[in-house]
Amino acid sequence: MRKIRCAIPISSPGAVCVSIQMNRIVTFLFVLFITGSAASLEQFEKAELTIVTKQGTQTFQIEIARTRAQHAQGLMFRRKMPPDAGMLFLYDKPQPASFWMKNTFIPLDMLFIGPDGRIVNIQQRTVPHSLTPVRSRGDVMAVLELNGGTTARMHIKAGDEVRHAIFKN
Repeated sequence: MRKIRCAIPISSPGAVCVSIQMNRIVTFLFVLFITGSAASLEQFEKAELTIVTKQGTQTFQIEIARTRAQHAQGLMFRRKMPPDAGMLFLYDKPQPASFWMKNTFIPLDMLFIGPDGRIVNIQQRTVPHSLTPVRSRGDVMAVLELNGGTTARMHIKAGDEVRHAIFKN
């Protein structure tokens, strides 16, 4: 650590100099923490997705999670989401899927979607911050997270068709 000259002479300049040095260190660490946190947040591709129900077609503006890092972050730390928004988690091949709600502040409806674009199962209104696994009932190609209560309000059910390029429908 380099010595700092005190600009204002006082009876114990050493104490002031240490204080100034500590303030600089704390400021540096704070800036590093803030910029490091912002830099570590994943960016998501945006797209449109539709769900065909017996009552009609519902359209959502979604973010797409393709990578492991994007899957790990998902909707964590978000305090709100527009009513027509969601996040689509894509997999390279059909597989069982399991999610938890750690660091997720909003209740979500999770739609587990098969390779044909049909909804396999839905978990409604998941509990924020819960570590209890929320699982698919079989192999899925994708999971769509919507605001909690959306599937009930829009009459979205298992068997409904999700239309997006990933499903080739």
